[in-house]
Amino acid sequence: MATAKKTTAAPAKKAAAAKPAAAAKPAAKKAAAPAKAAAPKAAPAAKKPAAARKPNAAFMKEMTPSATLAEVVGAKPLPRTEVTKKVWEYIKKQNLQDAANKRMINADDKLKAVFGGKAQVSMFEMTKLISDHLK
Repeated sequence: MATAKKTTAAPAKKAAAAKPAAAAKPAAKKAAAPAKAAAPKAAPAAKKPAAARKPNAAFMKEMTPSATLAEVVGAKPLPRTEVTKKVWEYIKKQNLQDAANKRMINADDKLKAVFGGKAQVSMFEMTKLISDHLK
């Protein structure tokens, strides 16, 4: 704006009229800001190609489930990882996860025997209780 003397009311009206236009400029800048944020970032430094990751031998060792656990996962020897997957498949199929707290598992008759008679266990406690049934 040019510097002008404010002696009459007319320049005050011009200043008031100029304010909405000035207010529109920050809005335009805000709209342009996300476009800048969406710009691609520089690629990270190139890393050496990693060797194929080997699974831990202890997890891959086949273990025989006890008779009570065999009712849920089957009687043939399986690695711990597969036993856990099969137990989760059973839990999902039977809809045994607690609706209010998904970390809790409500045991049915088969799982109650595996869980040592507990009606409800957390998913972290579940893995500990299952490992007691593997030989």
